Amino acid sequence: QVNCPELRMANNEDNIAFLFKALADRTRLRLINLIGEDEVCVCFFVEVLKINQPKISRHLAYLKRAGVVSARRDGKWIHYRITEPRDPHAARIFREVRTWLAGHPAMQSDRSRLQKICCAQRLPVQLQRAPLPASMTA
Repeated sequence: QVNCPELRMANNEDNIAFLFKALADRTRLRLINLIGEDEVCVCFFVEVLKINQPKISRHLAYLKRAGVVSARRDGKWIHYRITEPRDPHAARIFREVRTWLAGHPAMQSDRSRLQKICCAQRLPVQLQRAPLPASMTA
């Protein structure tokens, strides 16, 4: 722990810059929106966004480094959920971005596709054993 105000300030500036870089990519915004208040398995992102798994995983790793998502492994499945930044100003910005995403028509379309896939009578083969997001089960 360094007790140097200049170093702490530079670190905070680096963190906020990294947060904005994380939010400056459309795919990462779509992932944040799809996670919403749930915990979502990578396989659903692949199906909804029609982007290959390695690319999705790279974007999720970036969001993880930015401190806005966390991951949990359950067997072969990796579930992602939103985590709020520790810095209160960054957390407020992140909440505002998420609110804006929820109201954006293209983002609502992604959520609708996720809902449709999860609620389908018969899931696509690659999703048949995947755990559904909690809000999509009822």
